[in-house]
Amino acid sequence: MIARVTLEIALRKEFDYLIPSELASQVDVGSRVQVPFGARKVLGCVTAMAEESAHANLRPILKVIGAQTLVTPKILKLARWIGEYYCCPPEIALKSVLPDAVRKEQAGWRERLFVRALPQTEPLPKLPKRQQEVYRILEERKELPLQELIDLAETTAATVRSLEDKGLVTITTEISERDPYAHEHILPSQPLPLNPQQARALERIIAAMDGQQAKPSTASAGDMTPVSSSNNFRLQSDDVPQTEPKNASSVFLLHGVTGSGKTEVYLQALAHALEQGKGAIVLVPEISLTPQTVERFKARFSSGPLQTLVAVLHSHLSAGERHDEWHKIRQGRARIVIGARSAIFAPVDPLGLIIVDEEHEHTYKQEESPRYHARDVAIVRGRMEGATVVLGSATPSMESFYNCSRGKYILLEMLERVDAKKMPLVRVVDMRQAMRKGKSIPIYSPQLKEAIQQRLERKEQTILFLNRRGYSTSLQCPLCGFVAQCPNCSVSLTYHRRAQILCCHVCGHTEPVPSFCPGPKCGNPDIRYAGLGTEKVEDTLLKLFPHARIKRMDSDTLKKKDDYRRILGDFRLGKIDILVGTQMIAKGLHFPNVTLVGIVYADMALHLADFRAGERTFQLLTQVAGRAGRGDIEGEVFVQSFTPFHPAIQYARRHDFAGFYEQELEFREQLKYPPVSRVAMLTLKGRNEEKVKLSADHLRRELEKALAGIKELIIAGPAPAPLARAESLYRYQIMLRARQMSEVSKRLAVMNQSLSLPEDVSLSIDIDPVNLA
Repeated sequence: MIARVTLEIALRKEFDYLIPSELASQVDVGSRVQVPFGARKVLGCVTAMAEESAHANLRPILKVIGAQTLVTPKILKLARWIGEYYCCPPEIALKSVLPDAVRKEQAGWRERLFVRALPQTEPLPKLPKRQQEVYRILEERKELPLQELIDLAETTAATVRSLEDKGLVTITTEISERDPYAHEHILPSQPLPLNPQQARALERIIAAMDGQQAKPSTASAGDMTPVSSSNNFRLQSDDVPQTEPKNASSVFLLHGVTGSGKTEVYLQALAHALEQGKGAIVLVPEISLTPQTVERFKARFSSGPLQTLVAVLHSHLSAGERHDEWHKIRQGRARIVIGARSAIFAPVDPLGLIIVDEEHEHTYKQEESPRYHARDVAIVRGRMEGATVVLGSATPSMESFYNCSRGKYILLEMLERVDAKKMPLVRVVDMRQAMRKGKSIPIYSPQLKEAIQQRLERKEQTILFLNRRGYSTSLQCPLCGFVAQCPNCSVSLTYHRRAQILCCHVCGHTEPVPSFCPGPKCGNPDIRYAGLGTEKVEDTLLKLFPHARIKRMDSDTLKKKDDYRRILGDFRLGKIDILVGTQMIAKGLHFPNVTLVGIVYADMALHLADFRAGERTFQLLTQVAGRAGRGDIEGEVFVQSFTPFHPAIQYARRHDFAGFYEQELEFREQLKYPPVSRVAMLTLKGRNEEKVKLSADHLRRELEKALAGIKELIIAGPAPAPLARAESLYRYQIMLRARQMSEVSKRLAVMNQSLSLPEDVSLSIDIDPVNLA
């Protein structure tokens, strides 16, 4: 037999290798193998089997990595689709579905010495006091790692070895799995009673899981279009392999306001999947949300008839933890997986349910090749494997809601908070009025300061949100106009006061803070800091409320692995009065004693050069506001804005998603932006700006030839990117808008292979981009 192998080096093709007779029983589709390639030995994955090859003198596979296939046929098919749809080499797509820790040639298991008490038929011999203590602990615990036993008994390895010599214990080498939550004490929880809206949503999801729910009328077995698109028109069935099962899944959009109890619906739907003997994947948009989510899910499934291991997959795990968690899933021991976007590739089989929480979040999009969107991949994987998919959000993406309005997905709504709790009262503060009363722009309006003081007096908690870290956004000279710029990027440097550095938040460049203006022929010692970040908000709070317990949470303060969990734990226990943070505190968190949320600068993302700026602002304001009033006391939210009458702010004030969606869709239809069209962004990068610009003009001409004949195609550009220079590279962009992406994607892939560009100019293709910078 012959194995077709995709190597881990970017060659965009499969290579044929002979399967030696001694390896025949170990090699299968999905096997990881080591093969000769020229003078080197390289790793690859078997992607197909054949009985003959067009090539003579085939070389044999050297060895098989791992005892079982690591890439299942189902995941392999998904990887092929990702490569085709997102215009990336198949080997890159294959690498993305396996964590680095699993791809390594070595097994990666940790072995430790374990001590076990042996059953005794005769009375114990007289033992020294220390040996007695060791044996007593072992009788109680049955088995312990040697080092843990030594620590517990406050003894040495020699004491334990002497017990082994007497035939009382056995010491063996065993695999010790690394569990990131091993030291967490989680109390079991029981299913909660559902209100009528929750019950209706769960009933529809369970009916689909049982195969009783017909698919929405516009979706056919061959239509595998991802959600990030208009589906008002039919895409070609060649978007995915043609072997989709007949029992293709239903896709639900669970639109539930903040505090409506979406998580309880997820938990009870997961319980149904386990009852069916199937597994499930739960995606969360950020690693920061994982600890609280994991705690709730482990509590529900840690005991009882549906007890199962809950595996966690995200980039903050150590390589060893990731290796062990992944293998728990592959071996079928963990049937529920929680994680960030790459968890969508977890080898759960059979798969019954995929949940994508906060489905609108742009962090589900991978910014490096393969530039997949985890929400979209979830839809495709669900349909390939006949699993039900639930997308959940209080502020759904325009694309997903549009798909519901076209009958592509099924809309489930929960528009009331559980236990009849009221939505928070949102007050929009016009900061233009506050500015007129003083010479400079104030950080806090008088209304917000008074509200914070009231919460401190009543022993209630406050969250203050500003989506910008650092102290000040720029260093400026009022005499000559000098602004400290990053030498590598077209952005100003941010001042970090605690570290006393100027820092670029794009490339990471840092430099010391000057004591006088470095501008030519200036030297003014009176340089000033403009703008504000979370560090400045924290410092001014400490001066305004010296007795308050204040904590800041952003990527500058979270240095250690457990910092996030520790700070949120202190906040939950009431050890913190005011929590200041960026978007990592904006969503998914449940703290009943938070009765006030202040949004310091609501306009921050509103005026960016991005057609989604209004949508993102609406989503962020609604999500942050939703942290207030989740307990028995009604919440209050202050939104400070210099454009208080902008539709995104006004609709967020009223918690009116439907109103925002309608007016935003009208704007998108006029300009042919998603969700009524599809977008591909082509970005050229290079160190010589003129060369990049000439290459972009050449690319435009090639695109016009390659995409000729595609209906309703709009080619915009080339033009400098909104972030014109990043990491010393100049950037030019061409945006494609089309009704249909499958044909565009195919032709782009073909054109990319034959495109001739200068050596120092690179091209990246992003299908369905979410970030246009």
